Amino acid sequence: MSQKELKEAFVRNLNGTSLQEVSLGSSLAPVCLIIRGLILIICYLIKGSLPLPLPHVSHLLLDFSALILPLVLSCTILSSVLYHVIISLVFVVVCVTCCLFFKSKHPQNTVSSFLQSHIESKQVPFVTLFRVFVNVKTAISILAVDFAVFPRRYAKTETYGTGVMDFGVGAYIFANALVCPEARGKSFSGSRLNHVKKQLLSVWPLVVLGMGRLVSVKMSGYHEHVTEYGVHWNFFFTLAIVRVVVSLLLSVFPARLSWVYAVLISGLYQFVLETSELKDFILYNNDRDKDFLHANKEGIFSVVGNVALYLAGVQVGLYVMKPRSLVQQWFQVLFNLLFACFVLFAALWACQTLLEPVSRCLANLPFFIWSVAQSLLFLSCIGFADMALLFSKRSSGYHFVPSSWNLCKKQSDSEQKTAEMEGLCLVQAVSRNQLLFFLLANVMTGLTNYVMDTLSCSHLFSVCVLLLYMFINCFVIYLLHVCEITIKFW
Repeated sequence: MSQKELKEAFVRNLNGTSLQEVSLGSSLAPVCLIIRGLILIICYLIKGSLPLPLPHVSHLLLDFSALILPLVLSCTILSSVLYHVIISLVFVVVCVTCCLFFKSKHPQNTVSSFLQSHIESKQVPFVTLFRVFVNVKTAISILAVDFAVFPRRYAKTETYGTGVMDFGVGAYIFANALVCPEARGKSFSGSRLNHVKKQLLSVWPLVVLGMGRLVSVKMSGYHEHVTEYGVHWNFFFTLAIVRVVVSLLLSVFPARLSWVYAVLISGLYQFVLETSELKDFILYNNDRDKDFLHANKEGIFSVVGNVALYLAGVQVGLYVMKPRSLVQQWFQVLFNLLFACFVLFAALWACQTLLEPVSRCLANLPFFIWSVAQSLLFLSCIGFADMALLFSKRSSGYHFVPSSWNLCKKQSDSEQKTAEMEGLCLVQAVSRNQLLFFLLANVMTGLTNYVMDTLSCSHLFSVCVLLLYMFINCFVIYLLHVCEITIKFW
């Protein structure tokens, strides 16, 4: 077999992992987020001030070490002991938080007073964190999957199954829906025709990126998993079409009922899969030379399920983005998200028992339910982590940890100090240029595969390459953020 054929075979015929392992992995990023915040708080208590010396370098290294390094290790050399790693980190977090609480110089720092505290409500930090971590995990996975150190059970499944990368596809669509104009309650002005034209123009970068990826893959002979999206299709095209279809739909129907449309679309699509030959056509018809539809059947038909997923994300965004000012109110939001997550997992169990397993290839009803449930679990975990960090900030008296909620303060310099810390934050850097970060990761993945044989690399060397790759991606995005450059032409 040629090198290209070996790499293609390496990512084929995979069945994924368990739902429990995917859910367990969702808890690592929130724990790392708390640890990064606690490190900053402890540094402040010891040093008496922040930022750290050589702030641009030190804060980048801190964020990379606390937020990126653990994610790389968790899907490579630590994947077999991930449970023990997370338990150990949670134990450390609990101990440090308790120490901060009992050594607090503020006697009013009780749980009840904390719940009644007012917080700044201009943004929802855990939504930003969710979107950034989805991007980061995606960037890690698209290169790591080509190395032997990456567990095969984490890779995308061939037909049925729940791989970590399968969730990454659903989470990426869900993350984009959370902050779309419809989810933020923005109403369009003018005629519906002008609105449609505007939406068509807004997705041109995705179309261009999709065409660029298609041309570069075909010209370079880069290995590709044809059964993932098809011969000519790729994820950029899916994102573009899903965005336009949802915009058209919500220009006619009210966005507040997005969950109804999502359930109807996904349910009807599953009905068609069960009562027609469409399922067999998508999964087993290999006559890709017949026409465009046969060549790209996976990508084309999966758009239907992904539209439903996007609509579900719009509904969650509408709920989460409502202004609230009390800590107690946000706890209620997080508990509601967690409750919805458990209800959806129960529905998933019923669907997998009565219908069929999860299939990213089909984007069937179980995939829709699983993606929403897992996204809500990840989102709520990040939200609870931010609440734990907010409690630590209140106990320590230091309120300027970046990418986190802040208590309403009267200090005149609070906004300036917050802006200073946000300007040194890797999370904010990725958030500023998320599409560019995703594009850069794709380009770096292609270059890495071009210059080395990823299949023959040792585990240690593979991890070093992944860390260097992620550091380059983060450094470029961080440099743009420090220079206050936002790459956006649409």
